[in-house]
Amino acid sequence: MSKEIHRKHSAQIVDGVEQAPSRAMLYATGFQDSDFSRSQIGIASTWSNLTPCNMHIDKLAKASAAGADAAGGKSIIFNTITISDGISMGTPGMRYSLVSREVIADSIETVVCGQGFDGFVAIGGCDKNMPGCAMAMARIDRPSVFVYGGTIKPGAERRDIVSVFEAVGKHSTGDIGDIELKEIERTAIPGPGSCGGMYTANTMASAIEALGLSLPGSSSMEAVSTTKEQDAERAGSAVAHLLKRGIRPSDILCREAFENAIVLVIALEGSTNAVLHLLAIAKEAGVPLTLDDFNDIGAHTPVLADMRPSGQYAMSELIDVGGIQPLMKTLLDEGLLHGGCMTVTGQTLAENLKEVAPYPPEQRVIRPLSDPVKADSHLVILRGNLAPEGAVAKITGHEGLQFTGKARCYDSEEAAMQAIVSGEVVENDVLVVRYEGPRGGPGMREMLSPTSAINGRGLGGKVALITDGRFSGGSHGFVIGHITPEAFNGGPIALIEDGDTITIDATARTLHLVIDDQEMADRQKRWQPPAPKATRGVLAKYARQVSSASLGAVTDV
Repeated sequence: MSKEIHRKHSAQIVDGVEQAPSRAMLYATGFQDSDFSRSQIGIASTWSNLTPCNMHIDKLAKASAAGADAAGGKSIIFNTITISDGISMGTPGMRYSLVSREVIADSIETVVCGQGFDGFVAIGGCDKNMPGCAMAMARIDRPSVFVYGGTIKPGAERRDIVSVFEAVGKHSTGDIGDIELKEIERTAIPGPGSCGGMYTANTMASAIEALGLSLPGSSSMEAVSTTKEQDAERAGSAVAHLLKRGIRPSDILCREAFENAIVLVIALEGSTNAVLHLLAIAKEAGVPLTLDDFNDIGAHTPVLADMRPSGQYAMSELIDVGGIQPLMKTLLDEGLLHGGCMTVTGQTLAENLKEVAPYPPEQRVIRPLSDPVKADSHLVILRGNLAPEGAVAKITGHEGLQFTGKARCYDSEEAAMQAIVSGEVVENDVLVVRYEGPRGGPGMREMLSPTSAINGRGLGGKVALITDGRFSGGSHGFVIGHITPEAFNGGPIALIEDGDTITIDATARTLHLVIDDQEMADRQKRWQPPAPKATRGVLAKYARQVSSASLGAVTDV
């Protein structure tokens, strides 16, 4: 049997007399004699019936398999896990969310390399699926294409999952009653697809397209649509063509590709999680990327998308006017994107965008460059005596650029949430939620429940929230996360006391605790590390291995 370059890995599994046992096993799975001479293309599916984000991905996996087979490959579908952020949010289960990113990357590597696949398609729907898939693509470095599962349609009265979280805050103030809350929760999620604003799923799908790892338009399609099924089928075919040309992720994931992804995330007013995930993908790709790069690029990149959570529009409305391709063409023409980067089409980004038409003139979802939502980035890296290794702020301008208030400290998300809904948190407070970092959580939970409760109680922009945890893409308001070093490691956030003055300045990019250096040193001496929250199982292993959030919270260190 031939050992062509596009069968480099599968040939070791199925060629030769010695591999007769391997072939015998594969006959039982449906292999025919002719299949053993084809490139083997894995289809990494994150299908699961536990969340709307992923409940339809089995169909997309079958479409990708059909595309790979039609192009001359032999497809093999396998599954990896998913965790639903929306379901686990605000509970101990959310500690497993970021951990799942590592498990997904590790499991795809394990199957692809263990089974000798020559290339693969990776299909993700919920938040951590996407960076987990991209990390695996970068790490394994075999021809591969990412497929986004697609966004959800809006619910009744244009509701989405954030509408439900904010309704909880309104319910706590008595603004709505039990019946209205029940009606909102029953009508916000109409079917399959990822959360509908420019939250983490849509942000990361867009970023991965800008990286060049998915086919043009993949990030801007509804989950339930013929275009999404066609996208999945084309991805299977694309991997077969990449194999023939020998194009791998390492040919795509250059420094300029990551700069393109950062620019697009900023233009879309995307999630703070993009900082964490792009750092992690870059680590796997061996591309130097730091927190400071986000400030440097953000200084000359405008926010153009008027999209939820801070703006008006849902992803489905952006799709209706053309998706992200016209925005990318605009950014390219303005010199904000690097057009020479290779992509999974086998063409450069500029070649992919050459025939893209502009947005219709009457649309309002994407603002013109002459009238941006914000002239520079909403993602601001802050430093200061509270965050000597950095923190990530999401400052859209709606909530102001500076905030000074008195600290109100809580050592868990649950304690903070109870304080918000009970009315303990009031205007001009700086809510400190700590021991929620990658090690201290462990798992770096998202604070969507507290931020939504703050907004639901009418305190948006009147209360700041700082944490060594992170935020959902659905969070908005004066929020600062990823504070490093984290509290569990003895970072300054652990030393804040109730009533301390904290100043946040997005213009100066500072996060400062107003005490003198001697007082800070004295508090540091008195501080004692807490006992780990997890002593066995996956959370304990994660806590022992995970790096700082300022490095992407990766475990491959």
